[in-house]
Amino acid sequence: MNPLKSVTGTIVAGFIMAVIVILIFKDGGSHPVGMVVWIHAMVGVTWIGLLYYFNFVQVPGVATALSEADSGGPGAAAINKYIAPTALLWFRWAALATWVSGAVILARLGILGDAFMLKSGAAVIGIGAWMGTIMLFNVWVLIWPNQKKILGLDGKTHEPDAIASAKFVALMASRTNTALSIPMLLSMTSFGHGGFPY
Repeated sequence: MNPLKSVTGTIVAGFIMAVIVILIFKDGGSHPVGMVVWIHAMVGVTWIGLLYYFNFVQVPGVATALSEADSGGPGAAAINKYIAPTALLWFRWAALATWVSGAVILARLGILGDAFMLKSGAAVIGIGAWMGTIMLFNVWVLIWPNQKKILGLDGKTHEPDAIASAKFVALMASRTNTALSIPMLLSMTSFGHGGFPY
């Protein structure tokens, strides 16, 4: 039985390998936030990976599919019906898990308040935390409610103008998050290496 033939099997195999690594190197010392950092990185990769997928792959793909629909192309129905709802489910919950795990890390390090107040020693990660907070807000308050309208997941019928407006708001919030992700990731990685020594 090959575990890589299913998504669940692949994930389970990955966790089994991670446990093996932990068991092999358990004598290498431990850090009070080590496991939370690992979780934060995993859900963060999921969140930002999907953000980049939406902006670099799906949005242009849907635009092309829509432009070819009149000439016999497939249109965007398959993407909007089968792919987008699942991708948005992983996207929004990964965003929340990333923010919560990041806050837990800062709290366990004793710098949660200092980070959000941009106090010395925590200002670098605080900038990243604020950007992540703005991005989380955008996901749950701007992107998800508007995507529900666009994809018809809210159970209501919307006028074309309302759909067009929802598309614009969701796109601008998503593009804002894409732009913010770049300095946010810089802040996160720089904090782990002592600031901005560039």
